[in-house]
Amino acid sequence: MALNGASNGRVPSGATDAVLKTSDPVPSSARPVKGLDFDAFKGRDITIAELVDNMATMGFQATSVGQAVEIINGMRRWRDPETGEQTTIFLGYTSNLISSGLRETLRWLVQHKHVSAIVTTAGGVEEDFIKCLAPTYLSSFSADGASLRKQGMNRIGNLIVPNSNYCAFEDWVMPILDRMLEEQETAKGTESEFSWTPSKVIARLGKEVNDEASVYHWAYKNDIPVFCPALTDGSLGDMLYFHTFKASPAQLRIDIVEDIRRINTIASDASARAETPAALAQGTMWPPQTHAVSTWPLQAAPHSGSLTYRFNLRSSLLQRNR
Repeated sequence: MALNGASNGRVPSGATDAVLKTSDPVPSSARPVKGLDFDAFKGRDITIAELVDNMATMGFQATSVGQAVEIINGMRRWRDPETGEQTTIFLGYTSNLISSGLRETLRWLVQHKHVSAIVTTAGGVEEDFIKCLAPTYLSSFSADGASLRKQGMNRIGNLIVPNSNYCAFEDWVMPILDRMLEEQETAKGTESEFSWTPSKVIARLGKEVNDEASVYHWAYKNDIPVFCPALTDGSLGDMLYFHTFKASPAQLRIDIVEDIRRINTIASDASARAETPAALAQGTMWPPQTHAVSTWPLQAAPHSGSLTYRFNLRSSLLQRNR
């Protein structure tokens, strides 16, 4: 009995239709895959710009890197046609980037005013200040956490942070919290009464650290707001907790509502300038209109995208309720 009905000696039509299907014409905009030709740079070193340009046509993640660079360059080129203002850029990252050597890259971006606002986690705040007080060390991903704990060491991936670093952080931050509480209590009932917010706390710590290696030193100097709604979710939260006992019955009051209004105002004001705020992000972003962005640099594009939709919808609601 013939297999699959091929009794006449011919290849079954189902097989030929699947394997030899005629291709549609390739769009004129399609880019052929092409890698880096090292011979083209014979006799000299390849620049980073040349390497990244060539990565754009390599495929896989290399192409994503090339596209990301194109998007970031688009962010930097954009200008408001009437005022000449630049793109509003939110830089978002989690604590691991500050713990690693990427902290220096983030510091450079903030130092040279390449971002408009920062959104980060509690660890992303405190690890910057801790590294101003004592270094983080290289280790390995396979280092045993239980053994390290017995030695008073903490592993972050393949990095090691001694417990003494956190003790140094406590010694540094507690007197600052004392002064902040005193200023808060002194201003009560006066025209200058105010509330602390996560962004105000971070700005104050950035002022106090006075270290050019710090991301938040430069954020303070350049008036770049740093938003961290979960400011208590880390060592800094422990310090605030301990401080409530030290300062009892008085307590620091930190208002996150004032910050959510501030960050949404920045986004809605940018949208009002016929601009969709750009988000260069890694990890979890906040507030809601940016939380969908992760590990991928985005900017407003002519097509309808989720980021554009979220920003525009949120901005329209904010402006309607002003």
